[in-house]
Amino acid sequence: MAAIYRSPVAARTDLLDFASLGVLSEGPLHGYALRKALAEILGPFRALSYGSLYPCLRRLQARGWIEQLGAVDGPTTKRARVVYALTGDGKDVFTEWANQPGSDAWDDESFATRLAFFSRTEASVRLRILEGRRSRMEERLAVMRESMKRGRDRMDTFLLQMQEHGVEGAEREVSWLNSLILAERNVPKSELANPPQVKRSRK
Repeated sequence: MAAIYRSPVAARTDLLDFASLGVLSEGPLHGYALRKALAEILGPFRALSYGSLYPCLRRLQARGWIEQLGAVDGPTTKRARVVYALTGDGKDVFTEWANQPGSDAWDDESFATRLAFFSRTEASVRLRILEGRRSRMEERLAVMRESMKRGRDRMDTFLLQMQEHGVEGAEREVSWLNSLILAERNVPKSELANPPQVKRSRK
């Protein structure tokens, strides 16, 4: 079996690697469709170019985690598009990553990516990640409130509004996390070992 990452998944390249494995675990895709799916997961504020995607695909292929199935013709170009698929080792690697509950799973860099694949994550691990993220945000919120309390008299109007906006955003996230945690605690026991599989749109 291929080597599996044992260290915390913190580097941005690692997140891209595992997000790619996660998308391909739902079925083979060519690079353009994979890039679109990853953009939905990683969000509009993290640029994803072919200059970063194709080195990622080469890394995954070199490790034996993905393979090329062939090529299909593009809809608007005569150039064939290579189709990539997950291997058995790649599936094992992704499954292990998706179910690692380490503290890096709820940091700012990783949390959204982990959340995107919660349907592939055991319920007990989902709960631990959500609780970890909530604790992180509650700590941050306490620091922000204390900072505002101490510095309110020295802040101009715009800085104060920015601080208040940050506090409101953190409060909303904590409230949202509370609702997710409550839902996870009500998950039927049958789902603990068999998380639901959610297919993404492949348009």
